[in-house]
Amino acid sequence: MPRVKKKIRKKNIQTSIKIYFIKIFFDFLIFFLIFTVIPVLVYRLVDPPTTPLLWIRWVESGYNKSHPTFLKHWVSLNQISPNLVRAVIVAEDQKFYNHSGFDWQAVEAAIKINLATDKTVGASTISMQTARNVFLWQDRNWLRKSLEVWFTFLIENLWTKKRILEVYLNVIEWGNGMFGCEHASLKYYKHSSATLSPVESALMASVLPSP
Repeated sequence: MPRVKKKIRKKNIQTSIKIYFIKIFFDFLIFFLIFTVIPVLVYRLVDPPTTPLLWIRWVESGYNKSHPTFLKHWVSLNQISPNLVRAVIVAEDQKFYNHSGFDWQAVEAAIKINLATDKTVGASTISMQTARNVFLWQDRNWLRKSLEVWFTFLIENLWTKKRILEVYLNVIEWGNGMFGCEHASLKYYKHSSATLSPVESALMASVLPSP
C-alpha cells in the first residue's frame, strides 16, 4: 500500500506540474496576442503618433531637442503624388499588390547570395518594412525577425494594402531626421508631396533604406 500511495502521489505531482506549465503557456499566449493584435487593430484606423525608430534616432542624436520624436507631417495616400507611390513600389517592392506580405522568390535569392558571397542582401517587402518600423526595433537577431514575420502577417490580414502603403510612406526614414514623405518633400523640394514630379519622386525613392 505505501508503494501504491507513493506512486499516486508522484503521479499527482507530475500532473500538477504539467497543468502549471500549460497554464503558463496559455497565459503567455493570451498576453502575447493582446499586446500584438490590439495595436495592429488600433493602427488600422488611427495614425501612429510615433515609432520606435524615431526614439532610437533621438537617443543617437544625443537627445537633440531639434530631432523629431513624433510624426508631425502625416498625409493620406490620396494626398500623395501617384508619381511617388509608383516610384517607391518600383524601387522597394514591385510585387507589393500580388503577395501576402512575403516575396518568397526574393527571400530564396537573397539566401543564395548571402551564402555564396560576403554581401548581406535583404528581401524585405513594403509590408515587412512597415511592420518593422511601426512596431519593432532595428536589429537583425532571430527574435526581432520572428516578430517581424508575425506583425507582417497581422497587418496583411487586418489592414488593407492601401493602409499598409499609406503608413509606410508616412513612417519610413527618408534621410537624417526626416520621417515620412511629406516631411522629406518639404525639406528636399520646399513643396508638398502631393505635387512631386516623376523625377523628384524617383530621387526620393532612391534614398530609401535598402530592403
